Amino acid sequence: MIELLVSIVTACLILAGAGFALVAAIGLNRFPEVFTRMHAASKAGTVGSGLLLLAVGLHAGDLSTFARAIAGFLFFVLTAPVSAHLLAMAAYKVGYRLGDDSICDEMKRYKSGIQSSLRQK
Repeated sequence: MIELLVSIVTACLILAGAGFALVAAIGLNRFPEVFTRMHAASKAGTVGSGLLLLAVGLHAGDLSTFARAIAGFLFFVLTAPVSAHLLAMAAYKVGYRLGDDSICDEMKRYKSGIQSSLRQK
């Protein structure tokens, strides 16, 4: 009975992880600019790969493998947003601009505030 329950939960985790990975892939193809594409890849890709790691750890049935899967999941959750943020800032500084349908450019306002405060000194 427990084996059946573990198999069902593992299958659900695999399907959910594959679904999130599919959403990330669709977002990479459909979004118009680098920033929205990066958002799709980092958010949906992190959740999808994390769910797949949890499914592997649960299916293995070994506590050490499950602990490694949890550690990998935590690593993804903690590092993917930071790396996506740093890549987005680098892309903005290099010259990639927001799309035409973007409403607000916070970095432009941030850069102008820094430049005006430097001029005052």
